[in-house]
Amino acid sequence: MTEPEQELDFLSDSTEQTSTRFVTFIGPSLQRFDFAVTSTNRFYGKKLVTDLQNGKSAILGSDDLDEEGYIEHVFKLNEEEASELRLFLVQVVGDPYFTD
Repeated sequence: MTEPEQELDFLSDSTEQTSTRFVTFIGPSLQRFDFAVTSTNRFYGKKLVTDLQNGKSAILGSDDLDEEGYIEHVFKLNEEEASELRLFLVQVVGDPYFTD
């Protein structure tokens, strides 16, 4: 018996050229970080940041880096590790921008 066809209700479906930077580094705590940072026009100037070790991703801008406990929560890091990751992220994420 086959299931009845279901119709999908797409809210968005687009393709665009993106740029992805792959970075591996070790901080002072000797924690290894493996990240992919994707730049796209989709997120109002923010970057799609993916932890390649655990598969966690977040759309980040400089405003998110200033939010207390956010990096710790999203990437499941302790305070020291999150501080080291922030040192890297402040160099690569941009300020959000909004259009009409």
